[in-house]
Amino acid sequence: MFTRFFASAAALAFSAGMASADYSITILHTNDFHDRFEPISRFNSGCKEEDNLEGKCFGGAARMVTAISDAKARHDNWLLLDAGDQFQGTLFFQYYKGDVQAEMMNKLGFDAMAVGNHEFNNGPEGLKRFVDQVGFPVLMSNADISGSNALNGLIEKSVVIEKAGEKIGIVGVTPKNNDELSSPGKNIIFTDPSPAIQAEVDKLTADGVNKIIVLSHSGFPTDLVIAQNTTGVDLIVGGHSNTLLSNTDEKAAGSYPEMMNGVPIVQAFAYGKYLGEVVLTFDDDGNIVSAKGDPIILDASVAEDAATKARVAELAAPLDEIRNRVVAEAAAAIEGDRSVCRVEECPMGNLVADAMLDRVKDLGIDVAFANSGGIRASMDAGEVTMGEVMTVLPFQNTLSTFSASGQTLIDALENGVSQVEEVAGRFPQVAGMSFTWDSSAEPGSRIVEVKVGGEPIDPAATYGVVTNNYVRNGGDGYGMFATAEDAYDFGPDLADVLAEFMAAGGPANPQVEGRIMKK
Repeated sequence: MFTRFFASAAALAFSAGMASADYSITILHTNDFHDRFEPISRFNSGCKEEDNLEGKCFGGAARMVTAISDAKARHDNWLLLDAGDQFQGTLFFQYYKGDVQAEMMNKLGFDAMAVGNHEFNNGPEGLKRFVDQVGFPVLMSNADISGSNALNGLIEKSVVIEKAGEKIGIVGVTPKNNDELSSPGKNIIFTDPSPAIQAEVDKLTADGVNKIIVLSHSGFPTDLVIAQNTTGVDLIVGGHSNTLLSNTDEKAAGSYPEMMNGVPIVQAFAYGKYLGEVVLTFDDDGNIVSAKGDPIILDASVAEDAATKARVAELAAPLDEIRNRVVAEAAAAIEGDRSVCRVEECPMGNLVADAMLDRVKDLGIDVAFANSGGIRASMDAGEVTMGEVMTVLPFQNTLSTFSASGQTLIDALENGVSQVEEVAGRFPQVAGMSFTWDSSAEPGSRIVEVKVGGEPIDPAATYGVVTNNYVRNGGDGYGMFATAEDAYDFGPDLADVLAEFMAAGGPANPQVEGRIMKK
């Protein structure tokens, strides 16, 4: 990744050509909203209304309406784009199946959206239900959907939108490993993003379009590769990795925009906490000469639109009985952020894995595997509601048990640490076992030591394993579990397991215990 200094210098170099510039457009963008229609806390989970009134909350659909309206008023020429993963994250999705996303995105006036991996959580049919309702194109260039009865002819690879007399080409891409990340079924074939993008860029260019934006739900590291491997792309609007790019936030992963191979790349974290805003200026030949902006944080300084807030409250009414029920207590805040749990042992990971193992302790189960991608939020201290538990574990996964050899467990751990550099959700949180891994070694040979019950693992021995049904069936690259013996995938909902474990154990206060060590 380019350093922030280099990126800033490149942006300044871009500006040098502005004397001949004659066309500007503002790109407003979101990504990885994940069902956060109500305001969120600093832990990216639910925020109580009293805290919202005290100015402690962020985001929510009502603030997003105001922020987008204000941004449009500041600029004469704009596009509003989303880089995917509107689906999944709270009870709204579990109850309404994406209908609220369609309603709110139509209200906000989005111009185009990329397909994220979570848009497949209810299969191709669930995505079709959403696309049928929205008034804008949903894009995915790197997938062959000809074998999908639900989606064939419904999802476009690219689209051309005319703004202020100029044609803007927009290309969408989704993760290549969608079949591991979600539930697209076997009839959709996903391919590398760069060749798919280049094919669409070439087609658009041949049609006289010389301003092209990529909506990429591929993750920031992949966006850097796309910028290197393609030509003719003027901007990449990213998602999937929940990366904050900013010129003002010290915690940002890079500058806004981050420059790679002359291509500006932007991304605005996740959960509706920010609205991205970048102003592009092109010269007469369609060359981009300036890209400037920064994400806007949707904190208490952004007023909530009253009508939208009332509508969200109306939609939330059927959910309140479930999510407002207090089920447990946390003695202190419990860290479950993806930036921690996807690279190392974390308190929430230990809590979830312990809950899984405790539930099946009388069934001869030795170890628990929890994929960190299934852990979606932290918890603050105090009362814990079922809504908070379901925000941490929103996928309605069930408990799965099976038998596996020690070597299979070693192979599974190798898979789990194989994509740490990408902050991938396959990173394992464990219980009943511990392991040491070497981050400097090549993927596939990183596991140094594994212990089960405090004793070195026996590759030839058979162990009882508990995980969730998504991982057991090969999700997140755990294909070695897909043919496991004695498999039972229909246990209780994982969120219920966690809630009951926390209730039985008193105020929860999980700690990092050395279950996962890095050499």
